[in-house]
Amino acid sequence: MVRGRSRPALGGALLLVGALFVACGAETDPAQERREKARADYRRYCALCHGARGEGYAADAANALRNPEFLSTASDEFLRRAIERGRPGTPMSGWAAQRGGPLAPAAVEGLIELIRSWQTAPDKDVDNITVTGVAMRARATYDIECAECHGADGEGGDFMSLNNPEFLFSASDGFLREAIANGRSGTVMKPYAGELTPQTIDDLVVLTRSWQVDPNDDPIKLPSTDLGDFVLNSDGDPPTFDDGRFLKVDALKQALDEGMKLGILDARPGSDYVTEHISGAVSVPFFAPDEYVDQLPKDTWLVAYCGCPHAESGLLVDALKERGFSKLKVLDEGFFVWKDRGYPLTEGAMP
Repeated sequence: MVRGRSRPALGGALLLVGALFVACGAETDPAQERREKARADYRRYCALCHGARGEGYAADAANALRNPEFLSTASDEFLRRAIERGRPGTPMSGWAAQRGGPLAPAAVEGLIELIRSWQTAPDKDVDNITVTGVAMRARATYDIECAECHGADGEGGDFMSLNNPEFLFSASDGFLREAIANGRSGTVMKPYAGELTPQTIDDLVVLTRSWQVDPNDDPIKLPSTDLGDFVLNSDGDPPTFDDGRFLKVDALKQALDEGMKLGILDARPGSDYVTEHISGAVSVPFFAPDEYVDQLPKDTWLVAYCGCPHAESGLLVDALKERGFSKLKVLDEGFFVWKDRGYPLTEGAMP
């Protein structure tokens, strides 16, 4: 695989063009505008989880994007697919417009360029590394060294999921091997080279690869921007929520079981909503409140949720407060605790 990099090959020419713009009295520099937009997009859509400067772990399991070992082995295509399609079934949303997100292709490329600007270690061509091994031979090592952070079968835990179809589709065997061997400096992911034999590391790669399934490439039917009559239990009594910002998952379930009148807003991008959402919720992405605000009642309690576990939903609630709403709650533990509790979920574009 040829590892693409989004670095301008004509840096000198661009500087000359910029100088000509200034000399001619132009008010803007296109390259500077692109960088500023990328920084604004990052602050709005990425920093919530990955940190203001890519340091990671601002939200659960969100990796450090500026980590030198990561950036030296992650191709631009790896970054592009992660931004566009996300990691379905995890808090990492797909941000491309065709996935219900806010980013056009040029904006995705801008984010890649920004993330790449943080790279300090030289590129490593890891995509042509051949790894052979025996998956089950690594099982005991994985259980001891990896399962606590990444889940018993790679499903994720305190840190990222290894069995995610989108991740494994993009990650070469060499990428996985380098991550295990050299770790991620500045994080709890230590290097295992020298502690484990090269063959054991290869076996761990083969075990991780054994979890791969094809990602879902079916076209997405995104949720409608017409919310319709979405208030649940419209004839019920209003809930007696306290004055705090947050609402516990169990308290929302209890209110629904008791037939209380309320609405549930999914603040994530549309692709997350259609993958799975709280039954009865409608899609109101946090980055586009003005598309929906005229359809939301101000006299009914509205509970917003997301998966990170409450950063995006908190932004949606704040935006609605600025627009005159007061009966608002943020679901404290977020979508994945609701799911872990076994509470009702729905797939597809309808509530």
